Amino acid sequence: MKERTIRNVFHKGAISPDFVAESIAKHQSKTEIGAHDIFLGQVRADVIDEKQVVALNFTAYEEMANQKCHDVKEEAIEKFGLSCLHIHHSLGTVKTGEICIFVFVSAPHRKSVFEGLQWVVNSIKADIPIFGKEVLEDDSYQWKVNK
Repeated sequence: MKERTIRNVFHKGAISPDFVAESIAKHQSKTEIGAHDIFLGQVRADVIDEKQVVALNFTAYEEMANQKCHDVKEEAIEKFGLSCLHIHHSLGTVKTGEICIFVFVSAPHRKSVFEGLQWVVNSIKADIPIFGKEVLEDDSYQWKVNK
């Protein structure tokens, strides 16, 4: 297996729908791919102690998070036979309704992408040092707990 470059997975603010569309369009020339699967994480307007969440503010140990995302990517490509795997995550403030994480997997067959995507998203949630503060409507905040 060829060693891939460690990439920066972080984007300042929300991940735009245009970025997602452009990412998908770039794969049309990769004719060995027969299936794609996508996970888009969106900030919810939860209510906590009678106050609505208006945004999440993301921070991370960036160097460690990029290395761990790289390790997850390498393992998933090998384990599930993926052709491509892209991870993008927001840093900074992302308002409710906006996209904060975009994971895009591709492979020759659909079973690989379905299984691989779920494994990757669960690995990111469990193992990557990315933290979110829930910003409430009164400008108070609390640390988000992943579920």
